Amino acid sequence: MNIVFDFGAVLFTWQPGLLIQAHFPEHAATQAQRSALAHAVFGHPDWHDFDRGVLSAAEVTARTAKRLGLNESALRDLVDGIGEHLQPMAGSVEVLAQLHALREQLGSALRLYYLSNMPVSYARVLERKHAFIGWFDGGIFSGDVHHIKPEPEIYAMLEQRYLLEPTQTVFIDDLASNVAQAQRRGWQGIQFEAAAQLKSQLEMVLNLSLEA
Repeated sequence: MNIVFDFGAVLFTWQPGLLIQAHFPEHAATQAQRSALAHAVFGHPDWHDFDRGVLSAAEVTARTAKRLGLNESALRDLVDGIGEHLQPMAGSVEVLAQLHALREQLGSALRLYYLSNMPVSYARVLERKHAFIGWFDGGIFSGDVHHIKPEPEIYAMLEQRYLLEPTQTVFIDDLASNVAQAQRRGWQGIQFEAAAQLKSQLEMVLNLSLEA
């Protein structure tokens, strides 16, 4: 069985509203304001192109600051610091550790991969800082291949690179649209909500108990 993890909001914290509040408090007096500005920054096609690796951090910063009338220096601090802002989610990493231990017992019957929308600069920070990324048998960051989820091409790339059998592949992501695309390819899908929920669903899929 192949278990494929998303990173942001599954294994690493992703809290765009808090980033906006920290860097633009004057635009984030209420939850509604924080959410609206976060969506305007991170939900725009320019940010998707940054994820895709076709816009640099400097380019996305300049474009976004101009489009939204934001202070470019403050926005640059926000964008440049995200790699360090992404922190491991302890419960999810523990589930990954349990799968890693199980893989040591099962060998090739269980493989761990990742498929993450992640600009190259942030991906390199995570690889450098977090040893548990070495537990994966492989994976793809969007910035390295110029495609993002839920585009079907990035799922196909993972399949082809690691010879994944779709019916033997389980994809974990916090976004329903990304899970749905995996399911359209014949993968099994788990929409992540919490570590306990993920562990329970993986135990059902694998038909065994993960160590507590």
